[in-house]
Amino acid sequence: MAEGHRPSASELSRRNMLLGAVLAGASGFAFMRQPAIAHPVVPEKDFESWVPPKFGDWKTVSQSGVVLPPPDTLRDRLYDNLVTRVYEAPNLPPVMLLLAYNNAQDGVLQVHRPEVCYPVGGFELSTTREIAFKASGQTVPANMFTATAPGRVEQVAYFTRLGTAYPRRWIEQRAAVMRANLAGEIPDGMMMRVSALGIDQAEAQPLLAGFASKFIESSNLRMQRLLLGPDSRG
Repeated sequence: MAEGHRPSASELSRRNMLLGAVLAGASGFAFMRQPAIAHPVVPEKDFESWVPPKFGDWKTVSQSGVVLPPPDTLRDRLYDNLVTRVYEAPNLPPVMLLLAYNNAQDGVLQVHRPEVCYPVGGFELSTTREIAFKASGQTVPANMFTATAPGRVEQVAYFTRLGTAYPRRWIEQRAAVMRANLAGEIPDGMMMRVSALGIDQAEAQPLLAGFASKFIESSNLRMQRLLLGPDSRG
C-alpha cells in the first residue's frame, strides 16, 4: 500500500505563511472593531464649577446629609465625578441633589443605581415607579421610590443616561452599553438623583420634577450636555 503524500518544507512554509496572514487579518479586524472611549475625562474642579450654587429661588445650603453610593473598593473607579448638594427655596422642602458621572461605562464598571445604594444604608424601598422629567424641550425617562429607615422617610427620583439611552432598569442599562459597544463606542454615564424628606410621594413628585427641570435649564451648556447627552441643545 502506497504511503500518503508528505508535504515538503516549502509547502509547509507556504501553509504557515498563509495561516499567519489569515490570523493577522482577523486580529487586525478585531482590533479595528474594538470599542473606543467616546468621551474624555472631566476634571473634578471643572465638574464642580458647572454645578450652579443658586438658580431661580433655590440656593445651596450644604454639601452633607445626602445618602452616598456604597463605599466599596470600586467607587473611585465607578465615578470620575461625584457631587452632592442640598438646596433650599422659600416655603418649599429642601431638596438633596447627587450628580455622578463617569466617562467610560464599559459593561463591568457602571454607575450604581439608587436601588442599590439605599438598602446598603439600611433603608427599605417601596416599589419603583416610572415618571419623567421635562427640561430644555426634552422628556427624560426617570424613576421614583420611597426609602424608609428609622427616623427618616425620603422620596427619591432619578434618571440615568448612558450614551444616548435613558435606561430605567439594570438590564436596560446593560443593554445600552452593549448597543454602544457594537457601534464601536464605550459610552459615558451620568446619573442625576434628587430627593426630599418628610413629605409623601404625591407632594414630592412635582417638587422634585420641577427642581430637576430648573436645575438642568439653569446649568451651563457643558453640564446640560452631560445630563441630557451630546445632542442636547441646552
